[in-house]
Amino acid sequence: MQKKLLEVKGLRTYFHTFKGIVKAVDNVSFDIHEGEILGVVGESGGGKSITGFSVIGLIDEPGKIESGEILFQDQDLMKLSESQMNLIRGKEISMVFQDPMTSLNPVYTIGEQLEEMLLLHENLSKQQRRERCIQLLKDVGISNPESRLKNYPHQFSGGMRQRVVIAIALAAKPKLIIADEPTTALDVTIQAQILKLMKQLVKEQGCALMLITHDLAVVSEMADRVNVMYCGKIVESGYTEDIIQEHIHPYTEGLLDSIPDIDQEKERLKTIPGIVPNMFDLPKGCNFSPRCQYCQDICLEKEPELVHVGERHFVSCHFPLRKEAR
Repeated sequence: MQKKLLEVKGLRTYFHTFKGIVKAVDNVSFDIHEGEILGVVGESGGGKSITGFSVIGLIDEPGKIESGEILFQDQDLMKLSESQMNLIRGKEISMVFQDPMTSLNPVYTIGEQLEEMLLLHENLSKQQRRERCIQLLKDVGISNPESRLKNYPHQFSGGMRQRVVIAIALAAKPKLIIADEPTTALDVTIQAQILKLMKQLVKEQGCALMLITHDLAVVSEMADRVNVMYCGKIVESGYTEDIIQEHIHPYTEGLLDSIPDIDQEKERLKTIPGIVPNMFDLPKGCNFSPRCQYCQDICLEKEPELVHVGERHFVSCHFPLRKEAR
């Protein structure tokens, strides 16, 4: 097994508002190994993005990391100053955001924005920076990179802008990339191209990828392991094959059943009943109990613990499903 690159232990990130405290990430633990793709999946409000932002240190007021450890190459990032974190962001850990138009500055050329990352983290001459920028655009599949360096973001399509964002994230050759819904703003065809590109680049560069998405179908194609999150907690975690084929949490079952099946065109699309609970007023016991068809009395009273059920397979459920029951 590859060396452990990132280890998160007991992470709690809360938002203190006038209405109360939102436990956006509540006692979350996981790890990522070198060269691995970890998928983090769940509905909106599950804490996926806040987990990623916490790792890279981008939590602003009223948010606060209350407790836990974020160990990157055995160094606790939570003990670093902002200036020390700035040396790690971009160089060691990069982030790809879901909307490229909010990631790119409209008044600077693509070349200037790529070069800025190299100026911050690489000791290169001006000519070397230009050559590196051209190569980065080639790597992400942008044609005529020499001339496109002079273009502005509005002169690129949505898919091309996201390619540029990925190029910027790769500029300083980071060891970990956090991709937060990187294809949400793109059409289906471009989504497939971008995901294929990211998987290829991770393999070629030897970095790790934390892929945050609401789409379990995407994760099944991309990830080596999966964390399923609900209401700020990991409810199931394991190798992708186990999560897809041998899942035992009712929420994971619901997410998988919600994926359209082209072989069953006449059947009505399945959904998970109800909605994600109000984060200011979470239900007692299991957070998923109001939506769970297998809910029993204990689920309404006692919160289940995340327990080990197989090789690197964990679940948080009082009555985990069994294969014969599905």
